[in-house]
Amino acid sequence: MRITAIANQKGGVGKTSTCVNLCAGLGLLGRKVLLVDMDPQANSTSGVGIERDSLESSIYNLLVDGAPLFECTINTAWKGVSIIPSVIDLAGAEIELVSAISRETRLKKALKNADSFHHVIIDCPPSLGLLTLNSLVAAESIIVPIQCEYYALEGLSQLMNTIELVKSHLNATLALDGLLLTMFDSRTRLSKDVAAEVKSRFGDKVYKNTIPRNVRISEAPSHGMPVQYYDSDSPGSTAYNKFSKEALKRWQNKED
Repeated sequence: MRITAIANQKGGVGKTSTCVNLCAGLGLLGRKVLLVDMDPQANSTSGVGIERDSLESSIYNLLVDGAPLFECTINTAWKGVSIIPSVIDLAGAEIELVSAISRETRLKKALKNADSFHHVIIDCPPSLGLLTLNSLVAAESIIVPIQCEYYALEGLSQLMNTIELVKSHLNATLALDGLLLTMFDSRTRLSKDVAAEVKSRFGDKVYKNTIPRNVRISEAPSHGMPVQYYDSDSPGSTAYNKFSKEALKRWQNKED
């Protein structure tokens, strides 16, 4: 079992789309995947077709109440993909966990019982609070989606500093899997310039596959579907399937 967090404190970078579509891509490759929605906005939850209002248990119950992992896990309609869903109540968990014992390790302890899955993919909130901290403490590695725009690089240094702090004090084995360029438009100079800048700073940590601007990626969540199932022939679907294969190959190479 490999636990990977998808994180960037900047919103609107394709973080949730990457979580949902990476999970779907891995599922299509025959992997069993658990998607953990740690974002109170619960976009990953609705993105795989789960009705938030009908939930009996969620990530909130897992973190705050100590509910068993299996009670909070739901099978989705998509091959190989299960989810621990989120609810708006999770926003209050930040406050409730402040005084809790081992508050930073709640998720890590709970995921010890997720060994029936090949991969656990965590959708982190676009902030650096206790929920994200729990995610980074639980994870072995982190994938950072970066939107190909001017301001994308501004918050990157802060995120890298946060990763180093977590490694120094809470999770020494946390590693940067890579940076994924999203909303890439090959027709614009800006996209090419941002991609070149990221590659010059991070080298082979940048994934070779990029995610293009594609309306199907934006439309798919409103139908509660990963893009691979919403429109399997779209450029967005093709891109996420290629990225899923690249990510899986990197993980397997590290295990060899």
